[in-house]
Amino acid sequence: MKKILFCLMMLLGGISMAQAQGKAEIKFETTSHDFGTFAEADAVVTYVFKFTNVGDAPLVIHQAVASCGCTVPEYTTEPILPGKGGEVKVTYNGKGRYPGHFKKTITLRTNAETEMLRLTIQGDMTK
Repeated sequence: MKKILFCLMMLLGGISMAQAQGKAEIKFETTSHDFGTFAEADAVVTYVFKFTNVGDAPLVIHQAVASCGCTVPEYTTEPILPGKGGEVKVTYNGKGRYPGHFKKTITLRTNAETEMLRLTIQGDMTK
């Protein structure tokens, strides 16, 4: 009986310790950007999405995947401490693409409370 009671107490203690640990949370200034209209001669455009870790544990971005090979994300790879910020730099290369409207997404995988998040870029490339 003492062993069962001891095991039950250890289980409850473990659960309360797990709940007491903090979680990271990512907050972006904005999750979308419109490049507007730009010429095919200047087909490479870049935008930097800025974010802050508003949680109470270090934030790690595990992966950033673009919806197309014409879009390249670069991101802060080291853990971001609570209250600190980081960046996701997104470059769209329209060279060799047909002029017109585009809309691309970048999917982030993190250790935050919200594990997956999407950033969006769009614009109109003219001849």
